[in-house]
Parts: sequence; C-alpha cells; structure tokens
Amino acid sequence: MLSRNLLQGVAGIALSVSLYAWGNAGNALTAVSAQNQLPTSTPIKHLVVIYNENVSFDHYFATYPNATNPAGEPVFTAAPGTPTVNGLSGTLLNNNPNFINTRNGAGAVNPFRLDRTQAATADQDHAYTAEQQAYNNGAADLFPLYAGKGSRRGAGAFGTTGQVMGYYDGNTVTAIWNYAQHFAMSDNAYSDTFGPSTPGALEVISGQTNGVQLVKTSQPPFNLTTASNSYYVNDGQGSVTLINDVDPANDLCSSTTDQILMSGKNIGDLLNARNITWGGFMGGFNLTTTNGNGTTGCRRSTVTPAVGRITADYIPHHNWFQYYASTSNPKHLRPSATAAIGYTLQSDGKTVDPANHQYDSDDLFAAVKAGNYPSVSFIKAPAFQDGHAGYSDPLDEQAFTAKVVNFLQQQPDWKSTAVIVTWDDSDGWYDHAYANPTNSSFDAQADQLNGPGKCGTGMAPLGLNGAPANGRCGPGTRVPFIVISPWAKVNYVDHTPITQASVVRFIEDNWLGSHRLGGGSFDATAGSILGLFDFSGSGSNPTVFVDPNRGLVVPSVPAF
Repeated sequence: MLSRNLLQGVAGIALSVSLYAWGNAGNALTAVSAQNQLPTSTPIKHLVVIYNENVSFDHYFATYPNATNPAGEPVFTAAPGTPTVNGLSGTLLNNNPNFINTRNGAGAVNPFRLDRTQAATADQDHAYTAEQQAYNNGAADLFPLYAGKGSRRGAGAFGTTGQVMGYYDGNTVTAIWNYAQHFAMSDNAYSDTFGPSTPGALEVISGQTNGVQLVKTSQPPFNLTTASNSYYVNDGQGSVTLINDVDPANDLCSSTTDQILMSGKNIGDLLNARNITWGGFMGGFNLTTTNGNGTTGCRRSTVTPAVGRITADYIPHHNWFQYYASTSNPKHLRPSATAAIGYTLQSDGKTVDPANHQYDSDDLFAAVKAGNYPSVSFIKAPAFQDGHAGYSDPLDEQAFTAKVVNFLQQQPDWKSTAVIVTWDDSDGWYDHAYANPTNSSFDAQADQLNGPGKCGTGMAPLGLNGAPANGRCGPGTRVPFIVISPWAKVNYVDHTPITQASVVRFIEDNWLGSHRLGGGSFDATAGSILGLFDFSGSGSNPTVFVDPNRGLVVPSVPAF
C-alpha cells in the first residue's frame, strides 16, 4: 500500500493523479485516484457544494409535492408515497398573519404562486436587522413591511411589497423538485445567523462571522437610525462581527472603499493541514476569459436571459475563501496546470501553486475531466445563473445546477460523490418557520427580533477570542438543502435541525476525524446531515439526468 505522504508528495503533488492498485477481480489493474485512497468515515470521497443565492425554503417548496401544472409549463407529478414538508397550507395560505397585519399596508397579502412567467422578480430586503424585524418576535407577520419589495410594472401583489410572499412550485423550479423527489432533502435547514450573502458565505466554510479585520471602511458600526446601515457591529469584546455584505480585502475586483479580512480559520485551512485536495470554484473568477460580448477582467459580464439585464459574472462579496489571507488569491492568478487544481504545491513539491485553491467555476469541469477530482469542492455559478433575485432567476439557476449535477453523474467517481445543493440566505422571502434563537445577540441597534436590542435570550455565543460576542444571532432564516448522491436516501425529507455550518461539520467528520475549527465556530454545535444518507446499503441509487431548461427528468444528456 502506498503511503499517504507518497500520495500527496510524489513528484511534489502527485500530478499523475491516479495510482494503480490490484482490482478485486483477476489480475487486472484498476485506476484508483489519490483522493479515493484517503481514509473517510463514509463512502463519500468527493463532496461538491453548489452554493446558490438567496432563496427561502417556502419560496421554493411551499406546496411541495403538489404543483399547479398549468397548460404549457413543465409538469410535475409526485411519485406515490412522496412525503410532505413543513410548508404552507390551511390558514398559512388563506388567512396568513402577513395578510391580517394592517401594518403591511398595500403589501398585506396571503402567500401566492409565482408563475414561470414571473421568474424575474425584485430583490427583497435581506439584511440582518430587516429579517429580524420581519419575524417580529416570532409572529412572522411583518415581511411586506420590512423585507418586501415589488417589481416595476408588476400587477397586484407582484408589483407591491407583497411580492415577498410569493412562492414557486414544481412548474418553475422543476429540476429542484425532481432532485428532491429522487434523492433527499431537509425541511429544517437554516442560515446560522440572520443576514445576507457574505455572512452565509463565511458560515458555510467557517461557521464564524466574528473576528473581522476592518482593512478599509467608510462606515461606522451599524446604526438603525442612519439612512445607510453598516455591515458590522462591535461585538462587545473589543472586536467586530460581520452582519451584512462587504467585499474581501486585496481582491482586484473589490470595492475601493470598504474591505475586510477574517481572522481565524476556515475549512480550507484544516484540509491543507492534512494535504487533502480542495477548491473554491467561483463563477467569473478567471479574469483572462473574454466573454462573447467582449467583456473581460473584473468587468466580465453577461446579459441574463430571463431578467434581461447586464450583470458582472464575478461578485466579490460572495466569494467564501477570499476573506482569509491563508486561502485567498487576491490577483486571481491561474493554477500552474489543470493537474495542480486542488493542491497546495506545484509539481516541484516546494512552490505554492499561484491559485492557492481559488479557481473559476469552469476549472472544476476541467479538473474532473482530466481525472483530478478534488476531495472537497465549493462551486458557485457566474452571477447570472446563481439565482439571486434582481439580476438572476430560478430558470437560469436551474440551468447551472443541472449542468453540474448532470456532468458529475457521468463521471467514473460518481459512485463516491455527494452533491449538496443549498443557498447562502433567504433573500428575505417569506418563510413561516421561525426558529427560536439558540445563539443570542444584544446589539442595541442591529438586534430587533424580540424587542429593541434583543435577539434571543441568555448569553451571546462565544466569539473568536472565547468571550460572548454580539452580532451572531441565529438560527436565522430557513433555506432549502438537498443531497444528491448514490448514497442519499430516496424521496426522503429529513427534519433534523441543521445549519450552514453543518456542511463544515460533515467535512470534518468525514475526512478530518471530527477535528473542529474552534474559536467559537458553529461547527461544534451544528446538526448532522447524516440523516440524509443511507450508508447501510450499496450506494446504488440510479442517476437522474434533468433537462437544464425545463427541469424535467430525461433518459440521458450529452457528454459535457
């Protein structure tokens, strides 16, 4: 048996990618990748996290598994025995608290179905404080007032703050419903804290938003009375906690006025310490690419097919690992070779690869096709396909998600792969499932869930320095969470409480002997996602290919 050091170190980083071991049958040699040789606590040797943007659970699964199926739209018909979810029915649909509460004004409406023709919507208010105010001490009845925004030229609730009450069904988010139908999903997954994309991006890799280094800032700490609320609060212990969006420091494409770095560690640091291959694959990250419209560099852009507006392919404040000096690639340098993707060192075994584990979304396809499939991959679409309301939509999002999953199912290592599809925050879209905070915060301005200056009770969670730190109130909002794998349970809904940091915990448990990040990371308390898997069987779930445009299950798809 070749040693683990040899696996990671021969020719520097084992750029030959595949090792050879005797097969179980006869004397034939069977290719076994370096990643597949690593010991894991489950049969999963490759984890791919597709991290989409800004969707609440009710926004996509309110009436699952029942779709309206109007003429001319993709049809979804649930299989017999399909489990129900904690969605919307009865009075929540017909006499909702947001409809009753007159403080919502013209936006006081019941939840309503958004048609496939209404895929392009306004971006709702999903700030840390606004979401707390929308939940109104658990009544969940002020979403139109605090989170709602309407689309121009819309009709009825679609054009008012009541748009925040809208939901799609299986005729629009068809692929997502089909993945839930054939694999496993959670209806009890939450963001670790309230707030938008950047906190969610950090929590899924570190379980931590405390320990902010203000590299460049034009704003004071958050103040509820100012017209432009800030992205951070003082944690009460002499440090800073992130609560809203801001760009990472030193990124070529970041804002020139507001930038931060994060202290502490993320899951990439732990993987590096064990020489386990991994990568952050971010849409638009390759600044040498020129799009068909002639745009390149930080200004690479795409006209979104459904929304019909130009948006930059790369959004710095979505990029998980760029916030940490140890795992960032400030100049967007390219990997030294496709075979180096996922590795720390170049082929000389001494020089750090210039990409430092940060790549373009296209690079994951290239690496896997070349036989270099990282153990852990986080991937986000170019912005026009990330699902974020306002510049993307569920149809464009579906196309990218299906592209990734279809491609991975065609690979030899699919049998040892798990794909997690989840979202960074709720966008403020209505979700009825309020979670009593298990992590409290008492910032006088930012926290408003249970009254002025209150979000939860008891002591705030420990921050990076081991003392109670404000600005981390949660769980926040409920988001979809789906596991697609030969080892996933089939047509199954898990109710175990989990959060974004549960992804960190799974990686730690599977590859790292349950070693935790420490420093107050939520990985120590996050629920386990193991209930979504069945490791007692043979891991033989059939592949499920879907049409990227209509989301319908098809017998096959062209090779990528």
